[in-house]
Amino acid sequence: MDVEISKSVLTDIAATTLEGIEGIEVAHAALKVGEVLRQQGGARRPRALRVTREGQTVSIDVGLNVEYGRNLVGLAHQAQRSVCENVELMTGLKVKAVNVTVLGVTLPKGASA
Repeated sequence: MDVEISKSVLTDIAATTLEGIEGIEVAHAALKVGEVLRQQGGARRPRALRVTREGQTVSIDVGLNVEYGRNLVGLAHQAQRSVCENVELMTGLKVKAVNVTVLGVTLPKGASA
């Protein structure tokens, strides 16, 4: 019996895992020319999270915003490790790579600008 796992499920697993790590958030995807006007309707902006599946292996690319004052390298490694473990545990697929790019720095929650 074959069970098919959609890309959206894999994306949701990765996103939920990343939301559980304090000090980081998945960044918004960069908008292409012409998309700025379409976003005016209040639609949610896509996140910088892409899943590529080849057979039984998965590669995940994620862009993160990290809280100011946090250890960038440590949080990036934690994100990689957590996403890899959760995707493999929940799906049985092999994670080939979790590529993390730090795209921005945010103020700590509750800090005033």
